[in-house]
Amino acid sequence: MGLTINIHYTGVGGAARRFAEEMESSGTADAIRAEEGNLAYRYYYPADDPETVLLVDRWRDQAALDAHHASPMMSRIVELRDKHDLHMTVERFVDAEDAAEDAQFIRE
Repeated sequence: MGLTINIHYTGVGGAARRFAEEMESSGTADAIRAEEGNLAYRYYYPADDPETVLLVDRWRDQAALDAHHASPMMSRIVELRDKHDLHMTVERFVDAEDAAEDAQFIRE
């Protein structure tokens, strides 16, 4: 059962993009990607909202996500989030057991 967490970071004056850039340039994002059970960790920029950054964060299971939340990475994320004065909204998705019914709509 994989988990996908979408986090929308919002700030003012380009703060959200600076946060994402600092997460990447400091190596923090790469360290998270190297954590056991992390399947994806990527930042995206909405074309219609220059003050928001979307993080798509995928984990193998709840145990892997719990270990991440207990890791030193979380204090670094909080430190940078506070530095850039960001606010967040979060969406959580659990992988479907059987998505065969969607196969007709997927072009690989």
